[in-house]
Amino acid sequence: MAMETGLIVHPYMRPERTARQTFDWCVKQAIETDKIGFDSIMFSEHASQRWENIPNPELIIAAAARQTERIKFAPMAHILPHHNPAKLAIMVGWLSQILEGRYFLGVGAGAYPDASYIHGIKNGEDTQFTNEMVRESLDIMEKIWKREPFFYEGRFWNAGYPEEKHGDEGDDQHKLADLSPWGGAPEIAVTGFSAKSPSMRFAGERGFRPMSIFSGLDALKMHWDIYSTAAEANGHVADRSRYHVSQTVFVADTDKEAKRLVMEGPIGYCFERYLIPIWWRFGMMDGFIKDAGADRADVDLEWVVDNVFCVGSPDTVVDKINTLFEASGGWGTLQIESHDYSDDPAPWFNSLAMIQSEVAPRISLPQPAVSAG
Repeated sequence: MAMETGLIVHPYMRPERTARQTFDWCVKQAIETDKIGFDSIMFSEHASQRWENIPNPELIIAAAARQTERIKFAPMAHILPHHNPAKLAIMVGWLSQILEGRYFLGVGAGAYPDASYIHGIKNGEDTQFTNEMVRESLDIMEKIWKREPFFYEGRFWNAGYPEEKHGDEGDDQHKLADLSPWGGAPEIAVTGFSAKSPSMRFAGERGFRPMSIFSGLDALKMHWDIYSTAAEANGHVADRSRYHVSQTVFVADTDKEAKRLVMEGPIGYCFERYLIPIWWRFGMMDGFIKDAGADRADVDLEWVVDNVFCVGSPDTVVDKINTLFEASGGWGTLQIESHDYSDDPAPWFNSLAMIQSEVAPRISLPQPAVSAG
């Protein structure tokens, strides 16, 4: 069985793009990756970033679902502190019914304090506080999905589910709509970012699907250690085949051509103007520098392409990913970071097709999980 392939769409659009252009490019990528054979596509949720300008991933998912057949969709992630949990639970339930099994739910606390401030949270930089909001929100959502009577008065929200009234036989006017998720409850995924990510611990405690944003080998190994320890302590199997890792990957016929298309194309444009400064700001670059045994003065776009990304011919990219597998223990799904190739999609779609047909089948997957205890 080959390593699974997925796309994660933040979407890293050029700031001058309109909402319609962003929406259309997201849907177009979903259609193409479904045709290519990708297993999943994730859409991020952000309310404050011009380069990451999808405030409502569920709208894209609903639109793309009508034009795809097999690929699974996820918001990655709904920022739970920014939502009324009862409203979100109903929306998630209905959308998962519409997709009939092609949906899983990503949840998170949010990385950008400005977005939290917009939603009335002044201390959005306090990750302990926002993670407490995540836990309460998810508890409420899961109660609503059970469709059993309750009323909850919490620290952050109040919510409930009414007792269903029963009329005479054939009288349906009092029955409540069943807006619970397809299959009763959705599979839930959680993204880890910081090295000592509390989200990874939460995912392990609850048996959720883990996903790491690649920020160096030490962080990747720490994410799995935190997740697997918490999972096994709570009676769950820590299964690497469920593990997603996001990374910048680009494939062309030759190493030289792949590097040129990245350096001179939308990926290079985005990293020089947005993501390299973000990586410095969040401390991610220090992990990459340590991996390479480099100096801070060495770092520029070309250094990042050569030392961090998986860029090159199919053979080169297979070697780079297998090297990461050997060093980290591996993962089940490579979630490729999407970029704004909307002006000329051909190089991007060609890269994705080559990853699916010439890279993923050649990756050595982790050994099957062994049950805890």
